[in-house]
Amino acid sequence: MLKKLLGKTRRWGGVAVLAIGLGLAGCSGSPQASNPTPESRAANLPKVVATTGVICDITKEIAESSIDTICLIKPGDAPHAYQSKPEDRKAIETANLILYAGYGHEPSIIKLIKSTTNSAPKIAVHELAVPKPLMGEHEHEGEQTTEAQPHAEGEKVPDPHVWHNPQNGIRMVEVIRDELKKIAPSNAELYTKNAAKLTTDLQKLDLWIKAQIATIPADKRKLVTTHDALSYYADAYGLEVAGALQGVSTEEQPTAARIAELSSEIKTAGVPTIFAETTTNPKLMETVAREANVKISDKELYSDELGGPGSGADTYEGMLKTNTCAIVSGLGGNCTPFAREATPTPKP
Repeated sequence: MLKKLLGKTRRWGGVAVLAIGLGLAGCSGSPQASNPTPESRAANLPKVVATTGVICDITKEIAESSIDTICLIKPGDAPHAYQSKPEDRKAIETANLILYAGYGHEPSIIKLIKSTTNSAPKIAVHELAVPKPLMGEHEHEGEQTTEAQPHAEGEKVPDPHVWHNPQNGIRMVEVIRDELKKIAPSNAELYTKNAAKLTTDLQKLDLWIKAQIATIPADKRKLVTTHDALSYYADAYGLEVAGALQGVSTEEQPTAARIAELSSEIKTAGVPTIFAETTTNPKLMETVAREANVKISDKELYSDELGGPGSGADTYEGMLKTNTCAIVSGLGGNCTPFAREATPTPKP
């Protein structure tokens, strides 16, 4: 009996030892596959620098996660007055593609781009998308243009705010799509598909904006803002730019004489409401509103950059919708929510 028990013990003991040995072998020795981290995945992707929020948003919409997108100018920052940082230089030096606005929109970053030794493509998206821009007045010496050269007081310069017309936005989509295909041709099908969807969405948004603007009484379709950033929007939708405190750059400092002059223009034009902007000091327009005895909208316009998370203007499309409803409501119209599946017919 004892021999039988000992025999069983030896047999089970051998099995146990074998199992433990196999288990240990499975836990050590040969290397194990591990899931890559987001950081390691990004390190292997093409690196694309996008200077502004609008360019960055369009790039992400088209490329999804197929590239590592680095956005330089953050929500709420004014590109005209933005001061480049050391990390901006590093990003530009190591990028596979650099997408910037151009037309002097982000002068300190344009200076970095012009001086880099990086041979990556440097694409002035606004300049390629809209080669014949509207011209605006420059009222502050020293700001840089496409070639980073200063302008004289009152000189006409290209207006860089092209994205406020969705038709220009569609052309920006085409430019960015084509450049992404060049650096990542294996993803060309994805970029074509996403760009086509974004184009359709912007076409619908364009129709929606026209329908909203049509609800504003004809004699009230007059726009006064802090700086001259919405000329493309006004030109596209039949609004009159009745005045702006500053020219195309937020770097300009309005004088007391300019404030008085704009207040007089507002009274003469019969403007019902004026608008401050998110990237400028609202007190300037509050002063104008008091002197002109008009209402200032409680909704600031996103004229130069996207809004932060939760603002409703943290995407290109969201910014256009938010600005439109603020303008329409402020000027006596009725803004109805945007329905992507609907294609409203604007009233004459």
